[in-house]
Amino acid sequence: MPSLPHRDHLEQQHTPTAIAARLGQARKHSYLGDTVFGAIDGTVTTFAVVAGVSGAHLEPMVALVLGLTNLLADGFSMAVGNYLSTKSERQLVEQARRIEEHHIDTIPEGEREEIRQIFAGKGFDGEILDSVVEVITEDRERWVDTMVAEEFGLMLHGPSPLRAALTTFVAFVVAGMIPILPFCFDLTSGGSVAFQSSAVATGVTFFCIGLFKGRLLGQSSLRSGLETLLMGGAAATLAYVAGLWLRGLLAS
Repeated sequence: MPSLPHRDHLEQQHTPTAIAARLGQARKHSYLGDTVFGAIDGTVTTFAVVAGVSGAHLEPMVALVLGLTNLLADGFSMAVGNYLSTKSERQLVEQARRIEEHHIDTIPEGEREEIRQIFAGKGFDGEILDSVVEVITEDRERWVDTMVAEEFGLMLHGPSPLRAALTTFVAFVVAGMIPILPFCFDLTSGGSVAFQSSAVATGVTFFCIGLFKGRLLGQSSLRSGLETLLMGGAAATLAYVAGLWLRGLLAS
């Protein structure tokens, strides 16, 4: 786990000037979740195809063709889904803002009372509470922002839908290519060597994704790597077993 910053370093970061500069910067959204989700799903999805084909004892070329086709189609589908989901969140915030603007125009005293009760619930009272309500409600944009965040529980500054989609797609394709690569170089051994290499490469990929996530989040890299390997391996095993079952079903 990364060491925590030293007290002197923290004090330098928390001077009035440093705080003002940091808070004045544009808010940056983390796309770590999109990266990890895309990478894990891409690896699981393509290895599921490879494992299913190998379990059914089909030709290696089938694994390669189906794997590549599935990689591009599912990667694009994931990206579109993430784009629409993220865009919907933005539209939800815009709708909440319109609602609150209408309420403020129509029943301003009722909206002031909502602000009062929200901050009273946070422990403010008396003259301090009166001052908080006055400061917030004297600026319309601040008033609306506060209501959207506190009443609706929405993030005012969400991720970019396009960037979220691209991050998911790139992570999906890059990680998802790894289980397929052994089949690009081995189409003559019946697929057994390629499948074994693919299984090892997929396991290493799962573990590395977990290491990456754990390091960025300041968690135990080993534990995060093993956790990702275990969950990804379970999905891959399920796909292989399903391939064996289908082969037996078709053969009977």
